[in-house]
Amino acid sequence: MIRTAGLTEVTEETFEADVLESALPVLVQFTADWCGPCRQLAPVLGEIAREEADRIRVVQLDVDRAPGITVRYGVLATPTLMVFRAGEPVNSLVGARPKRKLLRELTDVLAPVGR
Repeated sequence: MIRTAGLTEVTEETFEADVLESALPVLVQFTADWCGPCRQLAPVLGEIAREEADRIRVVQLDVDRAPGITVRYGVLATPTLMVFRAGEPVNSLVGARPKRKLLRELTDVLAPVGR
């Protein structure tokens, strides 16, 4: 698993508590050790996790170690970024992208501060 400061690794055992039951929206990076674009995206996600911690949680899920969740949500490529709010997927993006573009794409799912 690509370890990134600021990101929590979720597993099949912790997915429900860490993602589906989270009070904040959760951005899940479906990733794999062998995925070059995932490594490219990891530092961007680490920055977003630190800067937006009061509005969104950012976690990683290794597709090779959590095939059940990967199949359940129809993930066919890595990196896939999926945003969950109130236990439901509300946004899905495939591929690496610059931080500015990713933040723009997440504008509608970021929780307002103080909620």
